[in-house]
Amino acid sequence: MPAAPAGAENDGTLRAELWRRFNGDDWAAYDALPARLRRRLQQHAYDPWAVNAWMLWRRYRRLHPTAERAEQALIRYFDHCERLERAAFAAAYARDFGLRLPHDAAGATVLRDAGQGASHRTAT
Repeated sequence: MPAAPAGAENDGTLRAELWRRFNGDDWAAYDALPARLRRRLQQHAYDPWAVNAWMLWRRYRRLHPTAERAEQALIRYFDHCERLERAAFAAAYARDFGLRLPHDAAGATVLRDAGQGASHRTAT
């Protein structure tokens, strides 16, 4: 996939310290994913980086015997990554401000469509 245009990066979080973002056309990568994975990416608490998700999808599809099992496994992995991100953001906020991340202090959960994607509490 071709690289994204220069200056297209607008992520103001510390995610670049946690993960490697692969270059490519985010829209083409997103469109190449199965509908269930696209819905889960829409519900991700942070920018899901569609090129990374597409690369993971290709790998998971090779590793699992059916597309359904590959989708389930990848959604579990997305949930895991989201929990890691939220924990890292909460730790950075506590370090920088000496307080709990307001979202966590309020006991809020990640908003998701009813019946779609993860439904568990993701607060740490």
